[in-house]
Amino acid sequence: MNAKRAFCNLVFAVFILQCAISFLAIVPSGHCAEAQPTTFPAELVHWKPLAGNPVFLAAGSGHWDTKIRERGWILRSDNSYRMWYTGYDGTREGTKFLGYATSLDGLHWTRSVRNPLFRNEWVEDMMVVEHGGAFYMFAEGCHDNHSVLLTSRDGLEWKWEGELDVLSADGTSSAKRPCGTPTVWIDNGTWYLFYEWLDQGVWLARATDSRLRTWKNVQEKPVLRPGPGDYDREMIAMNQVVRCKGAYFALYHGSGSGSQSPRTWNTNIARSTDLIHWEKYAGNPIVGDNKSSGIVVPVAGHYRLYTMHNQVDAFESAISQE
Repeated sequence: MNAKRAFCNLVFAVFILQCAISFLAIVPSGHCAEAQPTTFPAELVHWKPLAGNPVFLAAGSGHWDTKIRERGWILRSDNSYRMWYTGYDGTREGTKFLGYATSLDGLHWTRSVRNPLFRNEWVEDMMVVEHGGAFYMFAEGCHDNHSVLLTSRDGLEWKWEGELDVLSADGTSSAKRPCGTPTVWIDNGTWYLFYEWLDQGVWLARATDSRLRTWKNVQEKPVLRPGPGDYDREMIAMNQVVRCKGAYFALYHGSGSGSQSPRTWNTNIARSTDLIHWEKYAGNPIVGDNKSSGIVVPVAGHYRLYTMHNQVDAFESAISQE
Protein backbone atom coordinates (compact mmCIF):
# COMPACT_ATOMS: atom_id res chain seq x y z
CA MET A 1 0.00 0.00 0.00
CA ASN A 2 2.84 2.41 0.84
CA ALA A 3 4.51 1.69 -2.50
CA LYS A 4 1.25 2.34 -4.35
CA ARG A 5 0.69 5.62 -2.49
CA ALA A 6 4.27 6.73 -3.26
CA PHE A 7 3.77 5.95 -6.96
CA CYS A 8 0.54 7.96 -7.03
CA ASN A 9 2.25 10.91 -5.34
CA LEU A 10 5.03 10.79 -7.92
CA VAL A 11 2.56 10.79 -10.82
CA PHE A 12 0.71 13.74 -9.29
CA ALA A 13 3.95 15.70 -8.80
CA VAL A 14 4.93 15.14 -12.44
CA PHE A 15 1.49 16.32 -13.54
CA ILE A 16 1.79 19.52 -11.48
CA LEU A 17 5.28 20.19 -12.90
CA GLN A 18 4.05 19.76 -16.48
CA CYS A 19 1.17 22.17 -15.82
CA ALA A 20 3.58 24.75 -14.40
CA ILE A 21 5.86 24.46 -17.43
CA SER A 22 2.93 24.83 -19.82
CA PHE A 23 1.72 27.91 -17.95
CA LEU A 24 5.11 29.59 -18.10
CA ALA A 25 5.32 28.84 -21.81
CA ILE A 26 2.16 30.79 -22.58
CA VAL A 27 2.71 33.77 -20.25
CA PRO A 28 3.56 36.73 -22.53
CA SER A 29 6.86 38.45 -21.87
CA GLY A 30 7.53 42.16 -22.29
CA HIS A 31 10.69 43.81 -23.58
CA CYS A 32 13.73 42.53 -21.69
CA ALA A 33 11.83 40.06 -19.46
CA GLU A 34 13.65 37.11 -17.89
CA ALA A 35 15.39 34.68 -20.25
CA GLN A 36 17.54 31.57 -20.02
CA PRO A 37 20.99 32.22 -18.45
CA THR A 38 23.10 31.70 -21.58
CA THR A 39 21.03 33.52 -24.19
CA PHE A 40 21.82 36.70 -26.07
CA PRO A 41 18.54 38.54 -26.78
CA ALA A 42 17.81 38.74 -30.49
CA GLU A 43 16.94 42.43 -30.16
CA LEU A 44 20.53 43.15 -29.06
CA VAL A 45 22.47 41.12 -31.61
CA HIS A 46 20.64 41.31 -34.96
CA TRP A 47 20.80 44.72 -36.66
CA LYS A 48 20.24 46.29 -40.04
CA PRO A 49 21.31 49.82 -41.03
CA LEU A 50 18.68 52.47 -41.58
CA ALA A 51 18.30 53.74 -45.13
CA GLY A 52 19.07 57.35 -44.20
CA ASN A 53 22.54 56.76 -42.77
CA PRO A 54 24.54 58.60 -41.68
CA VAL A 55 22.09 60.42 -39.41
CA PHE A 56 24.71 62.91 -38.17
CA LEU A 57 27.97 64.15 -39.64
CA ALA A 58 30.78 66.48 -38.70
CA ALA A 59 30.22 70.07 -39.86
CA GLY A 60 33.34 69.93 -42.02
CA SER A 61 36.18 72.24 -42.91
CA GLY A 62 36.18 75.67 -41.29
CA HIS A 63 34.07 74.63 -38.31
CA TRP A 64 35.07 73.78 -34.74
CA ASP A 65 33.75 70.26 -35.40
CA THR A 66 35.56 69.60 -38.66
CA LYS A 67 35.52 65.94 -37.60
CA ILE A 68 33.78 63.80 -34.98
CA ARG A 69 35.95 61.80 -32.61
CA GLU A 70 35.21 58.48 -30.85
CA ARG A 71 32.22 57.74 -28.62
CA GLY A 72 29.34 60.16 -28.19
CA TRP A 73 26.22 59.66 -26.08
CA ILE A 74 22.46 59.76 -26.69
CA LEU A 75 19.74 59.97 -24.05
CA ARG A 76 16.04 59.70 -24.82
CA SER A 77 13.36 61.25 -22.61
CA ASP A 78 9.90 62.77 -23.07
CA ASN A 79 9.83 61.72 -26.74
CA SER A 80 12.96 63.66 -27.59
CA TYR A 81 16.65 62.85 -27.93
CA ARG A 82 19.77 64.57 -26.65
CA MET A 83 23.21 63.86 -28.08
CA TRP A 84 26.63 64.88 -26.79
CA TYR A 85 29.58 64.37 -29.08
CA THR A 86 33.26 65.27 -29.50
CA GLY A 87 34.27 67.65 -32.27
CA TYR A 88 37.76 68.74 -33.28
CA ASP A 89 39.78 70.25 -36.14
CA GLY A 90 40.73 66.88 -37.58
CA THR A 91 44.35 66.84 -36.40
CA ARG A 92 45.55 64.33 -33.84
CA GLU A 93 46.77 67.07 -31.52
CA GLY A 94 43.72 69.28 -32.00
CA THR A 95 41.73 70.06 -28.83
CA LYS A 96 38.66 67.87 -28.46
CA PHE A 97 35.56 69.95 -27.67
CA LEU A 98 32.12 68.98 -26.37
CA GLY A 99 29.24 69.36 -28.83
CA TYR A 100 25.48 69.00 -28.37
CA ALA A 101 22.52 68.31 -30.64
CA THR A 102 18.82 67.51 -30.21
CA SER A 103 16.24 65.54 -32.17
CA LEU A 104 12.56 64.64 -32.07
CA ASP A 105 13.01 61.25 -33.71
CA GLY A 106 16.65 60.35 -33.09
CA LEU A 107 17.36 60.55 -36.82
CA HIS A 108 17.22 64.24 -37.73
CA TRP A 109 19.46 66.36 -35.53
CA THR A 110 19.85 70.08 -34.82
CA ARG A 111 23.14 71.42 -33.47
CA SER A 112 23.01 73.71 -30.46
CA VAL A 113 23.78 77.37 -31.07
CA ARG A 114 25.83 77.20 -27.86
CA ASN A 115 28.36 74.79 -29.35
CA PRO A 116 30.90 73.94 -28.27
CA LEU A 117 29.37 73.60 -24.81
CA PHE A 118 32.62 73.32 -22.93
CA ARG A 119 35.63 75.31 -24.14
CA ASN A 120 38.01 75.20 -21.18
CA GLU A 121 39.08 71.56 -21.19
CA TRP A 122 39.68 68.60 -23.49
CA VAL A 123 36.56 66.34 -23.54
CA GLU A 124 36.76 63.15 -25.59
CA ASP A 125 35.12 59.71 -25.76
CA MET A 126 32.41 60.63 -23.27
CA MET A 127 29.33 59.00 -21.78
CA VAL A 128 26.54 60.55 -19.68
CA VAL A 129 24.70 59.23 -16.64
CA GLU A 130 21.47 60.95 -15.57
CA HIS A 131 20.93 60.21 -11.89
CA GLY A 132 19.15 61.91 -9.00
CA GLY A 133 18.25 65.00 -10.99
CA ALA A 134 21.81 65.61 -12.19
CA PHE A 135 24.02 64.67 -15.13
CA TYR A 136 27.43 63.04 -14.76
CA MET A 137 29.77 62.99 -17.72
CA PHE A 138 32.73 60.62 -17.75
CA ALA A 139 35.24 61.30 -20.51
CA GLU A 140 38.86 61.21 -21.52
CA GLY A 141 40.88 64.34 -20.77
CA CYS A 142 44.05 65.76 -22.26
CA HIS A 143 46.53 64.03 -19.91
CA ASP A 144 47.21 60.77 -21.74
CA ASN A 145 43.45 60.37 -22.26
CA HIS A 146 42.96 59.57 -18.57
CA SER A 147 39.35 59.60 -17.32
CA VAL A 148 37.77 62.78 -16.00
CA LEU A 149 34.42 63.80 -14.52
CA LEU A 150 32.11 66.71 -15.34
CA THR A 151 28.74 67.42 -13.70
CA SER A 152 25.67 69.40 -14.76
CA ARG A 153 22.14 70.17 -13.62
CA ASP A 154 20.71 70.52 -17.13
CA GLY A 155 23.15 68.81 -19.50
CA LEU A 156 24.18 72.14 -21.01
CA GLU A 157 26.20 73.98 -18.38
CA TRP A 158 29.00 71.68 -17.27
CA LYS A 159 31.34 71.91 -14.28
CA TRP A 160 34.79 70.40 -14.54
CA GLU A 161 35.36 68.13 -11.51
CA GLY A 162 38.78 66.81 -12.52
CA GLU A 163 40.60 63.54 -13.08
CA LEU A 164 39.49 60.27 -11.54
CA ASP A 165 41.82 58.65 -9.02
CA VAL A 166 41.74 54.92 -9.77
CA LEU A 167 43.44 52.70 -7.19
CA SER A 168 44.70 49.14 -7.22
CA ALA A 169 42.49 46.41 -5.73
CA ASP A 170 44.22 46.64 -2.34
CA GLY A 171 43.92 50.43 -2.36
CA THR A 172 47.61 51.01 -1.67
CA SER A 173 48.70 52.38 -5.06
CA SER A 174 47.37 53.88 -8.25
CA ALA A 175 46.13 51.64 -11.04
CA LYS A 176 47.97 51.71 -14.35
CA ARG A 177 47.37 54.93 -16.27
CA PRO A 178 45.75 55.98 -18.43
CA CYS A 179 42.29 54.70 -17.53
CA GLY A 180 40.49 55.45 -20.81
CA THR A 181 37.04 55.08 -22.40
CA PRO A 182 35.22 55.33 -19.05
CA THR A 183 31.91 53.45 -18.94
CA VAL A 184 29.86 53.81 -15.77
CA TRP A 185 27.04 51.63 -14.49
CA ILE A 186 25.00 52.05 -11.28
CA ASP A 187 23.74 48.89 -9.58
CA ASN A 188 21.94 48.81 -6.21
CA GLY A 189 23.44 52.16 -5.26
CA THR A 190 27.01 51.21 -6.20
CA TRP A 191 28.79 53.05 -9.00
CA TYR A 192 30.96 50.87 -11.24
CA LEU A 193 33.60 52.10 -13.68
CA PHE A 194 34.78 50.05 -16.65
CA TYR A 195 37.90 51.42 -18.33
CA GLU A 196 40.54 50.33 -20.80
CA TRP A 197 44.30 50.62 -20.57
CA LEU A 198 45.76 51.29 -24.01
CA ASP A 199 42.91 49.15 -25.45
CA GLN A 200 44.66 46.04 -24.08
CA GLY A 201 41.76 44.99 -21.85
CA VAL A 202 38.85 46.30 -19.79
CA TRP A 203 39.16 46.70 -16.01
CA LEU A 204 36.42 47.21 -13.40
CA ALA A 205 36.50 49.57 -10.41
CA ARG A 206 34.01 50.75 -7.76
CA ALA A 207 33.54 54.29 -6.49
CA THR A 208 34.76 54.76 -2.93
CA ASP A 209 33.52 58.30 -2.28
CA SER A 210 30.26 60.17 -2.87
CA ARG A 211 32.01 62.73 -5.08
CA LEU A 212 32.91 59.94 -7.55
CA ARG A 213 36.50 61.07 -7.74
CA THR A 214 38.13 57.99 -6.18
CA TRP A 215 37.65 54.42 -7.45
CA LYS A 216 39.19 51.08 -6.50
CA ASN A 217 39.72 48.12 -8.79
CA VAL A 218 37.56 45.08 -8.11
CA GLN A 219 40.51 42.90 -9.14
CA GLU A 220 43.91 43.47 -10.69
CA LYS A 221 43.30 41.51 -13.87
CA PRO A 222 40.98 42.75 -16.63
CA VAL A 223 37.39 41.53 -16.79
CA LEU A 224 37.40 41.56 -20.60
CA ARG A 225 40.38 40.79 -22.82
CA PRO A 226 41.08 40.94 -26.56
CA GLY A 227 40.54 37.75 -28.59
CA PRO A 228 40.67 34.90 -29.12
CA GLY A 229 38.63 35.77 -32.21
CA ASP A 230 40.33 37.66 -35.02
CA TYR A 231 37.73 40.45 -34.93
CA ASP A 232 38.94 41.81 -31.55
CA ARG A 233 42.33 40.12 -31.30
CA GLU A 234 44.37 43.34 -31.06
CA MET A 235 42.36 45.93 -29.10
CA ILE A 236 39.08 46.39 -27.23
CA ALA A 237 37.23 49.07 -25.26
CA MET A 238 33.81 48.98 -23.59
CA ASN A 239 31.21 51.59 -24.54
CA GLN A 240 28.01 50.81 -22.62
CA VAL A 241 26.37 48.42 -20.18
CA VAL A 242 22.64 47.63 -20.34
CA ARG A 243 20.46 45.33 -18.25
CA CYS A 244 18.21 43.00 -20.23
CA LYS A 245 16.47 39.69 -19.55
CA GLY A 246 18.10 39.11 -16.20
CA ALA A 247 21.68 39.76 -17.30
CA TYR A 248 24.14 42.55 -18.10
CA PHE A 249 25.19 43.19 -21.67
CA ALA A 250 28.25 45.19 -22.68
CA LEU A 251 28.52 46.93 -26.03
CA TYR A 252 32.20 47.14 -26.90
CA HIS A 253 34.35 47.81 -29.93
CA GLY A 254 37.26 45.74 -31.06
CA SER A 255 39.97 45.61 -33.67
CA GLY A 256 42.04 42.83 -35.14
CA SER A 257 43.54 44.81 -37.97
CA GLY A 258 46.97 45.45 -36.49
CA SER A 259 48.63 45.44 -39.90
CA GLN A 260 46.16 47.81 -41.52
CA SER A 261 46.44 51.58 -41.60
CA PRO A 262 44.21 53.21 -40.68
CA ARG A 263 43.04 50.63 -38.14
CA THR A 264 39.51 49.30 -38.59
CA TRP A 265 37.03 48.63 -35.79
CA ASN A 266 33.76 46.79 -35.24
CA THR A 267 30.94 46.68 -32.66
CA ASN A 268 30.48 43.65 -30.42
CA ILE A 269 28.52 42.43 -27.41
CA ALA A 270 29.29 40.37 -24.30
CA ARG A 271 27.10 39.02 -21.48
CA SER A 272 27.57 38.75 -17.71
CA THR A 273 25.58 37.97 -14.58
CA ASP A 274 28.02 39.59 -12.11
CA LEU A 275 29.80 42.38 -14.07
CA ILE A 276 33.10 40.49 -13.63
CA HIS A 277 32.85 37.38 -15.79
CA TRP A 278 31.90 38.09 -19.40
CA GLU A 279 30.97 35.79 -22.27
CA LYS A 280 31.41 37.13 -25.78
CA TYR A 281 28.66 36.56 -28.34
CA ALA A 282 29.61 33.79 -30.76
CA GLY A 283 28.20 35.84 -33.64
CA ASN A 284 30.41 38.91 -33.05
CA PRO A 285 30.84 41.39 -34.55
CA ILE A 286 27.21 42.50 -34.47
CA VAL A 287 28.16 45.43 -36.74
CA GLY A 288 31.31 45.51 -38.87
CA ASP A 289 32.45 47.77 -41.71
CA ASN A 290 34.51 50.00 -39.38
CA LYS A 291 31.46 51.01 -37.31
CA SER A 292 32.51 51.47 -33.69
CA SER A 293 31.73 53.16 -30.37
CA GLY A 294 28.28 51.59 -30.43
CA ILE A 295 25.52 52.26 -27.90
CA VAL A 296 21.86 51.21 -27.75
CA VAL A 297 18.94 53.51 -26.93
CA PRO A 298 15.40 52.34 -25.99
CA VAL A 299 12.92 53.34 -28.69
CA ALA A 300 9.18 52.49 -28.59
CA GLY A 301 9.49 49.20 -26.76
CA HIS A 302 12.67 48.01 -28.45
CA TYR A 303 16.21 49.23 -29.09
CA ARG A 304 18.01 51.29 -31.68
CA LEU A 305 21.76 50.94 -32.13
CA TYR A 306 23.97 53.92 -32.91
CA THR A 307 27.62 53.79 -33.92
CA MET A 308 29.35 57.08 -33.22
CA HIS A 309 32.83 57.22 -34.76
CA ASN A 310 33.53 59.08 -37.05
CA GLN A 311 29.95 59.68 -38.04
CA VAL A 312 26.67 58.68 -36.42
CA ASP A 313 24.90 55.75 -38.06
CA ALA A 314 21.64 54.22 -36.82
CA PHE A 315 20.54 50.59 -36.94
CA GLU A 316 17.18 49.01 -36.29
CA SER A 317 16.43 45.52 -35.10
CA ALA A 318 16.56 42.93 -37.86
CA ILE A 319 14.01 40.93 -35.84
CA SER A 320 10.38 41.84 -36.46
CA GLN A 321 8.60 43.32 -33.45
CA GLU A 322 5.39 41.48 -32.63
